[in-house]
Amino acid sequence: MSSLGRITLREVESSDLDAFYRHQLDPEAIRMAAFVGANREDRTVFNAHWNKILTSPQNSNRTIVAGEQVAGYIACYPQGEHLEVTYWLGSEYWGRGLATEALKQMLQMVPARPIIARAATDNHGSLRVLQKCGFKIIGTDKCFANGRGVETEEYLLRLDDDQTQE
Repeated sequence: MSSLGRITLREVESSDLDAFYRHQLDPEAIRMAAFVGANREDRTVFNAHWNKILTSPQNSNRTIVAGEQVAGYIACYPQGEHLEVTYWLGSEYWGRGLATEALKQMLQMVPARPIIARAATDNHGSLRVLQKCGFKIIGTDKCFANGRGVETEEYLLRLDDDQTQE
């Protein structure tokens, strides 16, 4: 586990959005995530996006807190016939097991299955997190990735009822 101690997930507070905004401006994180919004620097667009997310009763949104620091967020939301999970950690928190722990906690909070996830095929860190939590690759897709400015291949992953975490 991280030197920051065990993480907690809590409801998103308006003050968390400043950290989320800073995290999503990191060029390395944008390239790694690949599939990001086109207007990352526009705070008005960012605020409108988060307002929409936070006011939807179908979404489960949580702030990832490590120690007393806002490390990122995790969310489950309806996408077509299934739920999809997404998360974002500030790059300063990568490689410490925080995303894996946050995903395990979110999966306990949201028991519905299947849950879908997506990750660029070269985003090895995120793929490892998902696989450690029981997600299996079920296909690939290729679409334009704003974070890279080119078409990028991504894996589609799914967690079913019968899949268990490592």
